[in-house]
Amino acid sequence: MAVFVYGTLTDRDTAAQVVETVEYRGRANVDGLHRVDGRYPTLLPGGSVAGRILVPPAIEPLDRYEGVESGLYVRVQVPTADGGNVATYIGDPARLGVADEWPGSGPFPERVRAYIREHAVVVRFQD
Repeated sequence: MAVFVYGTLTDRDTAAQVVETVEYRGRANVDGLHRVDGRYPTLLPGGSVAGRILVPPAIEPLDRYEGVESGLYVRVQVPTADGGNVATYIGDPARLGVADEWPGSGPFPERVRAYIREHAVVVRFQD
């Protein structure tokens, strides 16, 4: 599974502490989301964000690193311009000290997935 990374995991040394093998497949942009920095980086609606495509040998170490089980981040699928999809991690702004919030009602993961689905968020590969 390919993963769009935009924060600490764009650094090879950091990624090597999380996954057994670090393999990047080039650079990409996500149109429809932008990066904000709180306690850790996260994404919010609107704009664009640059990052890299990481292809980990397994997704579980990334889920642990991102705190998915505790709800700090949610892993979501984002469509690609070529008809595929990649995963990315989006942090809960309230838990990361970010003033902005995701629109809609309901639990944070549902609001993120709904926004991606309804607002033409797309990954565009650069390399």
